[in-house]
Amino acid sequence: MTPGSELAGPVLESLVLERQDGKPDPKLEQDTNEDLKEQALFDTLAAWPALIVAYSGGVDSAYLAWAATRILGRAALCVTADSSSYPDRHRALAHQIAGEFGFAHEVIHTNEMARPEYRANPANRCYYCKHELYTHLSAIARERGIPTIADGSNADDRGDYRPGRQAAKEFGVVSPLDAVGLTKAEIRALSHRAGLPTWDEPASACLSSRIPYFSEVTDAKLRMIEQAEVVLREQGFRVCRVRHHGDAEPIARLEIGRDEMPRALDPGVADAIDGALRALGYRHVTLDLRGYRLGSLNDALRLRPV
Repeated sequence: MTPGSELAGPVLESLVLERQDGKPDPKLEQDTNEDLKEQALFDTLAAWPALIVAYSGGVDSAYLAWAATRILGRAALCVTADSSSYPDRHRALAHQIAGEFGFAHEVIHTNEMARPEYRANPANRCYYCKHELYTHLSAIARERGIPTIADGSNADDRGDYRPGRQAAKEFGVVSPLDAVGLTKAEIRALSHRAGLPTWDEPASACLSSRIPYFSEVTDAKLRMIEQAEVVLREQGFRVCRVRHHGDAEPIARLEIGRDEMPRALDPGVADAIDGALRALGYRHVTLDLRGYRLGSLNDALRLRPV
């Protein structure tokens, strides 16, 4: 059972039954599926006296933080984990949104890089990162008497390879968005209605996700990746990743949204990107002709012998 679903299930069921009772209500007729799920989310959140939200500033956690703050006020503590794998851009966005929407916001420092198993970058690297995060959040919850920790996992995450969810399960972390069945598209639509600037933000992930599994994660690589992605954004690309391959002679494999790829092939733009990334230390700069793909490095896991 998805954490929190025991609360959300009856709420959703009652809403659907009310809609199908044979007496159409004009207001319910106009309600969308996401409206029903949002109300279920509000009711689910209201069942907790206080809550810690693992808040990164991404699409999902920003919406969850907004919803929790709307229902619980200052009893919803939104905590951002700052570490070397957390991009500066996301950090700034998390602070901006927290300030604009009045979140009870705190920043803690985590150090997953101190864990050898994390640096080794196994296929379940995310497990060690989330284990580090929830170790800190659990300590805060105990110290302050907060009964629940929530993450921003949504219904679409169920079919993806996300070992971090195992850590969430071990620490008893709940996933309210997933519990009420909210998808990424629905969260974007509801975020837009709420006025959250994250509603159309490209998918985000930690910087370590740009390094192929079983290739060591280092601070130097993370800084190169971050600076290289700044170059792409300065060139006007919205959906982009720099995948970092190799150590002695690193290669930057650029994944760019398919609709933006023609501009990446413009000679002037290509030369500017190539020169800037070589100046950062990349020996070769390549463009992946398949474009940006969420979790593309997971493809290699299917080919690796087990």
